[in-house]
Amino acid sequence: MQIPRLHPDTIEEVKLRADIVDVVSEYVVLRKRGKDFVGLCPFHDEKSPSFTVSQTKQMYYCFGCQAGGNAIKFVMELGKRSFADVVLDLARRYQVPVQTLEPEQRQELQRQLSLREQLYEVLAMSAQFYQHALRQSQGQKALQYLQSNRQLKEETIQQFGLGYAPAGWETLHRYLVEDKHYPAQILEKAGLIKPRKEGGGYYDVFRDRLMIPIRDVQGRVIAFGGRTLTDEQPKYLNSPETELFSKGKTLFALDQAKGGISQLDQAVVVEGYFDAIALHAAGINNAVASLGTALSLEQVRLILRYTESKQLVLNFDADKAGTNAAERAIGEIAELAYKGEVQLKILNLADGKDADEYLHSHTPEDYGELLKNAPLWLDWQIQQIIQNRDLKQATDFQQVTQQLVKLLKNIANSDTRNYYVSYCAEILSLGDTRLIPLRVENLLTQIAPAAAAYTKPVSAKQAWGSSKVSHSPIPTERSLLEHAEALLLRIYLHCPEQRQAIIAELEERDLQFSLSHHRFLWQQILEISSGDGETRNFASQPDLISRLQDHFLEFSSEMGLISHLFHVNEKNQKEILRTPQVVQAAIACMDLVMLEKRYRHFLELWQQTDPEAEPERYQSYYQAFYAEKIKLQKIDRQRLFSITELL
Repeated sequence: MQIPRLHPDTIEEVKLRADIVDVVSEYVVLRKRGKDFVGLCPFHDEKSPSFTVSQTKQMYYCFGCQAGGNAIKFVMELGKRSFADVVLDLARRYQVPVQTLEPEQRQELQRQLSLREQLYEVLAMSAQFYQHALRQSQGQKALQYLQSNRQLKEETIQQFGLGYAPAGWETLHRYLVEDKHYPAQILEKAGLIKPRKEGGGYYDVFRDRLMIPIRDVQGRVIAFGGRTLTDEQPKYLNSPETELFSKGKTLFALDQAKGGISQLDQAVVVEGYFDAIALHAAGINNAVASLGTALSLEQVRLILRYTESKQLVLNFDADKAGTNAAERAIGEIAELAYKGEVQLKILNLADGKDADEYLHSHTPEDYGELLKNAPLWLDWQIQQIIQNRDLKQATDFQQVTQQLVKLLKNIANSDTRNYYVSYCAEILSLGDTRLIPLRVENLLTQIAPAAAAYTKPVSAKQAWGSSKVSHSPIPTERSLLEHAEALLLRIYLHCPEQRQAIIAELEERDLQFSLSHHRFLWQQILEISSGDGETRNFASQPDLISRLQDHFLEFSSEMGLISHLFHVNEKNQKEILRTPQVVQAAIACMDLVMLEKRYRHFLELWQQTDPEAEPERYQSYYQAFYAEKIKLQKIDRQRLFSITELL
């Protein structure tokens, strides 16, 4: 409709009633910081929150893109809507009487606005009708079901306004249209009746069902859920989408739970109406139900408006159906969880029970303890991945690793991702702590192959130390190092006469293998040699390769990374023919890596030292990193000739 000019009094009243935090929270996940709220700006892409909302000033401002204004401007800019349209929408939401400057247009506008009020009224009247029917003889079966099967007390039945829809086809229709004189069109728009396909007239949507009113945040009835008392399908029937009711934007019992959510700083989401009702009946008053759909961003933001820590617990059955329901319910909020903007937890109850069943045999305190210990969503996902898998079997190990890598790739926060990389590495190591570094490196390589490259921001003080030569390894250098170490190990394995020389060079330069899978293989070589009591006579092991292969049977996953070193093809044969030069080049490459580490270490210490407070230490660190710099320049020249030509 064409919106007439709104009266200034209406605009001012909307400004007074429309709380900025309430409005913005529908679109942005906000966190409390001091007296204000912060979140990711909806007007531009950003990873760190620079968008602030002041409840005292009723203003928002983004330090990133400089967007700012009040609640009305926020909705206008975000939805590209007109001023009058937004004011009218907020007036409806906050029940502000609308006045216009053109009196002749006011009547039509008020007629359209009153439609919503009529819908609220007819739905409230229907709820009363259903509650009354529950107490009649025809409703005894439904009442007995509530009291016996669900074990609900009278106060809970009244608290949630539970009722009964009689079995007749037109019972509600006759009551509201014929007795109360409501227009049938209003009942149809409210989702209470439907027109007959033949013969004209209407019939009731809900018949012979236990009725559960669905309310908005303000406690007004906006729809119903009806549970069958027979074998009729579907078991649960919800009202259709209406002017007032959108399943994806509504949460059952939020009107009852918002206070508890705020007080406990946590929201519990269950799947069914009676799960939420049972939790409230047990005194757990921070529970809502998702109406059987995947959680939408609108629903989540509606909940998170009442929790400062943004903690959300999904409690679905522990059986397969419940697991699927949890995965389905996560829906659109997965991205928020990966970013760390929602503390999403998963609570699966044992023996396939839902919350209602669990509370029949356990105390509210038992349930509260489970809530406290519920795992974070990422931990739960990892457990789902490794469940019923034998990681000692190569196929299961590979499939689990691939799924973990896929999961880890989605984690946006680097600190969180590093934590879970280590956690997954521990799982994949099967209790062998020696394998953890190898597992970490394997996961990081698959998540982001270039992630292992060292990068360090350059400050003004660093300029002198890095202006001439850059010593930060890049992927090509890493590949060169991997090739060099692999060649050195292949020569050791296939050329017994070179083993003593390789050992001597490594000991003289105090070098180690930098890449974890190579380091792991070298440790196994040394252990076998030490076990023979011939630690110094390395050339006297002609069966070393065979023994290593046998030894690696218990480390099947590592074989995939190093098995190629146990074989020699035509290309490898040509490389081995130049063993003295290749050994020297490989040793030089490994030496370079160690020098780079020492160089960075002393440079960082020098940068962190105050020359006035600790002049001697400052000078000492300077001399140390300068000495390493000279060595790096020297070995760089050697590397440019030896490694690029020989490797």
